[in-house]
Amino acid sequence: MTMNKSRRALLMAAFVLVAASTTSAAQQASDPRVADIVRAGKLRVGLHLPQFVQDPKTGEIRGHGTGTVIVPIAQALADRVGVKLELVGHQAPPALIKCLQAGECDVGFLGYRPARAKSVDYATPHIMVPFTYLVPPKSSIRVPADADKPGIRIAVVRNHASTHALEHILKHATMVDVAIPDEAFELLRSGKADAYASPRPPILEYAKQLPGSRVLDDRYGANIQGIALKKGQAERRAYVSAFVEWAKSSGVIQKSIDAAGGRGIVVAPSDILTGSVPGRH
Repeated sequence: MTMNKSRRALLMAAFVLVAASTTSAAQQASDPRVADIVRAGKLRVGLHLPQFVQDPKTGEIRGHGTGTVIVPIAQALADRVGVKLELVGHQAPPALIKCLQAGECDVGFLGYRPARAKSVDYATPHIMVPFTYLVPPKSSIRVPADADKPGIRIAVVRNHASTHALEHILKHATMVDVAIPDEAFELLRSGKADAYASPRPPILEYAKQLPGSRVLDDRYGANIQGIALKKGQAERRAYVSAFVEWAKSSGVIQKSIDAAGGRGIVVAPSDILTGSVPGRH
């Protein structure tokens, strides 16, 4: 008798799980915000260099750099909609924006810029790459404000987002701009700069090459990453934003960062402003 009851309980549990799964799938299929994607059977996600690398023989696209964090998030979004993931690679952000505008990409992973927000809409930010300083051994610079003093030379990469953010807040220090990160690091290592301003991930790596150097904990700005959509899709934007909040609270985004070894990349706070903004950590 006990065995029969246990068997019935197991069967009932299995029935409930199947029913819940079926109901969830039906809800996704009937959700008008993603109904066209469900009908197509695939979610077309746009990426841009250097977020990906492409196999020259097979054409397969794989995440690279921040893309190693982004691709698992894209897969989670496709899973939530209930379709397969199709990655669409582009040479640069403008090409990705055109793909969204033409309706050839459903969503795209794109760093927020005010100018870009005139062409596409953004869902809630999902990850953030802080801008901060690498300072040499025995430096008296402990927080970003310490670097903004007369006579302080800050190495920066020309036209980089981290440099643009710094231009808006520096009042006293002098920026020394160079073409590539290696040159900026060399200025610091050779004593021709007192600090190197950069996104946190690369300077964490450079710090290994200069014993005693430090990457500051605080930030002077950040590159906010969001999922971009074609203008005028308010309902879909709400759907994607709800997904992002779920992915944050459930740990999906943090797990993607950890699995990718994304040192210096953090989950974007829900209340953070989009763009390169000052703040802590």
